[in-house]
This record gives sequence, structure tokens and C-alpha cells, in this order.
Amino acid sequence: MSDFEQTWRELGQPAAGVPQIGLPADDDLDDHARYDRATFLFETRSYSQAAALLEPLATEHPDNAEVLLLQARSFYYSAQLGRAETVLRGMVERWPSDGYAHLLLARTLQRAGRAEEGAPHLKLAEAMGLGD
Repeated sequence: MSDFEQTWRELGQPAAGVPQIGLPADDDLDDHARYDRATFLFETRSYSQAAALLEPLATEHPDNAEVLLLQARSFYYSAQLGRAETVLRGMVERWPSDGYAHLLLARTLQRAGRAEEGAPHLKLAEAMGLGD
């Protein structure tokens, strides 16, 4: 084993006498910490885990567009297209001026093989300055 490999292995070991601090369980998180962890999971491409973590937040705060959009994006990237569509349809109904929600709904429908159904949303998103 090279010196580099030996040093690398030693770095992964806890120092003697230093207490190990674990992360709290998902169920023990407050809303802000839950959102932060879901954002981290999304950014590290753990889309299904992010979507699952956001489920209680989206239920408790159905008026929070930021939570709903992250949830919809997590569903989209984890190929849960039906769930993404449901969230996004609710968003464009509630916030019709949200161009990104229209764009993501159009992309979701395209990915589901329903591009014609998504075309009006894509046109709206493009009219709002988003899209191709």
C-alpha cells in the first residue's frame, strides 16, 4: 500500500478520544432542517430521497411554492412523472404566472410521451422568457 493510500485510510478513521456526532434522523428534523436536508439530497442527485423527505412539508405547507417546486423537481428527476405532474398542475393553477412551473410541467409531459398536452405550457413559459 502506498503512503497516500495509508494516509487516506487513516483520515477516514475517527480520532481516539473524540466523540462521534451523528446526524439527527429525518423524523427528528424541524421544517427548516428538513428542507435543507432535502435540498442537499437533491443537489447530490438523491432525488427519490429528497422527494420523500419533502412529502410532509408539502402536506403541511401547501401554499409554499418553493417546497412544492423542489418536490416537483425531485419527482421529475427520479422519473416519478405522474407525481411531478400532479404537483405542477396544482402549482400552475394556483400560481399561473410561475413560468418555471409551466416549463417543468411541459417537460414532464414531454418526458411522459405527451408533448402535445405540454405544448401550451411550453408556449406560456417561452412567453415568460423561459424555455428553448
